[in-house]
Amino acid sequence: MLIRDATPGDWPVMWAFMQPVIAAGTTFSWETTTGSEQAREMWFPPAPGRTFVAVDDQGTVMGTANSVRNHGGPASHIASASFMVDPAHRGRGVGRALGNHVLERARADGFRAMQFNAVVETNTRAVALWRSLGFTVIGTLPEGFAHPEHGYVGLHIMHRRL
Repeated sequence: MLIRDATPGDWPVMWAFMQPVIAAGTTFSWETTTGSEQAREMWFPPAPGRTFVAVDDQGTVMGTANSVRNHGGPASHIASASFMVDPAHRGRGVGRALGNHVLERARADGFRAMQFNAVVETNTRAVALWRSLGFTVIGTLPEGFAHPEHGYVGLHIMHRRL
């Protein structure tokens, strides 16, 4: 597996698996009706933000991540990131590889910590992955996410020093 910078040419393949994830409304706090252009603008942040893809040996995009400053000014040393893995490639270590890559890049870019602002507590695979990569839940916003199956569930704020 190779993690590389995403290019605009990757977008059609990325959007093909991102759109159903967003529309499901179970893991992302985006509007479920978010369209391709709006999503692309959000997923490809301006510098110092970065966008990555994980590809297999044939060049198939299996997942994507982006990394941004979580805050500005005196808090601009804290990064944040978002991740999506193509459901057809889940369980193959794509999320872990993207997570490790994003952490390494953020450290190399001078960030001192990574904070995830909204990890849905019922997204147990993601919560377990981030814990295994050294993140801790530093708080939970009770009933912060309207899950289509579980009702109102908590949103974890997760943190890790770099």
